[in-house]
Amino acid sequence: MEPDAETTIARVIAQYRDFLNPGLTRLMQFAGFGDVEACAEGCVITTEGGRQYLDFVGGFGVFNLGHRHPRVVAAVKRQLDRMPLSTRTFFNAQQAELAARLVSVAPEGLQYVFFSNSGAEAVEAALKFARVATGRPGFVSAQGAYHGKTLGALAVTGREKYRTPFEPLMPGVTFVPFNDLDALQRAVTEQTAAVILEPVQGEGGIHVARPGYLSAAGRICRERGALLILDEVQTGMGRTGRLFACEQEGVCPDILTLAKGLGGGVMPIGATLATPAVWEAVFGTNPLLHTSTFGGNPLACAAGIATLEVILEEDLPAKANRRGEQLMTGLRAVQEAYPAIVKEVRGLGLMVGVECTHEDIAGLVVNQLAGYGVIAAYTLNNPCVIRMEPPLVVTEEQIDAAIRAFRASVEGVATLLAELE
Repeated sequence: MEPDAETTIARVIAQYRDFLNPGLTRLMQFAGFGDVEACAEGCVITTEGGRQYLDFVGGFGVFNLGHRHPRVVAAVKRQLDRMPLSTRTFFNAQQAELAARLVSVAPEGLQYVFFSNSGAEAVEAALKFARVATGRPGFVSAQGAYHGKTLGALAVTGREKYRTPFEPLMPGVTFVPFNDLDALQRAVTEQTAAVILEPVQGEGGIHVARPGYLSAAGRICRERGALLILDEVQTGMGRTGRLFACEQEGVCPDILTLAKGLGGGVMPIGATLATPAVWEAVFGTNPLLHTSTFGGNPLACAAGIATLEVILEEDLPAKANRRGEQLMTGLRAVQEAYPAIVKEVRGLGLMVGVECTHEDIAGLVVNQLAGYGVIAAYTLNNPCVIRMEPPLVVTEEQIDAAIRAFRASVEGVATLLAELE
């Protein structure tokens, strides 16, 4: 490591400690991530310390196109030279174009788009829209769900650890076990505005909706006069092997949320799509009922347009299926060899979870992986599960390298545990 790099790393860590988050600083250093990211390209991150890592976190669904995809970067640079932000006074071509393109590929029935800046904002809009459209106050969500940490989104997030410090939150939320249709049937009442679900629970531990679950949820909502909100903030944009995960069983929700991968790993952007009936109820009388100063800005929309072009032209959903199958096959071979360490491997496309037998073991494996040049992370609502969400442009050779690193990491943890017995 160059002396200048050592100085830079020390300065950045001190600034994190003194001006950002002392607890997070200690946690990152303890976990072995005491370096500073410097640059990235494709699936590879380079640190100030000169190390290179395969990115198998993928920004939790942000870097579907990898880091700095040249077409997205070029589109943003062109827009930056013209008009980065909108005056919010005239019509904006980039926002209109991205909305039209999203609707053209979205599940049939979704016709209108509201743009924001993040997944949490997209969910906040969805919750507000559902209340206005139905005139009802309540929501049903799933245990282990993650929809964001703003007050409304947090109220439907299914882990008390994050909700309790901020209570009282939005009232009228009922939580049911994920994939339990009987519980869902009992929970939806005449007071329910909407059921909000993830097609694959991300932070809940990469739990995939069982076949028929989402379509049955939609039927229950229709029977009770409630709406179905599908949160595809993490699953959307090709991550699960289809452009939208709900396409796996042909479900069209009343409201769908997107973010993360929509910005191509270059710009933050969120989107809330809905049916004409929902839109008329929300905006029919007052077109300014819900707004966002920066939502749908030209820079973010230019990134979104380029992102959609790349995903469709390069058929990244199909690549996610192939590479996901390769990854899960390799991880399951390690599971069979070390069942005392790895309990289960599950996922859809390149949204893969590795459940360890204990959360401390998961932490050790993540630490070992970093030592072998692969970064991964556990899921927030289920720390026993290591998530692997590499960019959809990941190569066969990079998947093989990550599998080898995972095997070596598990072997290292097994040896360590044996020494402690």
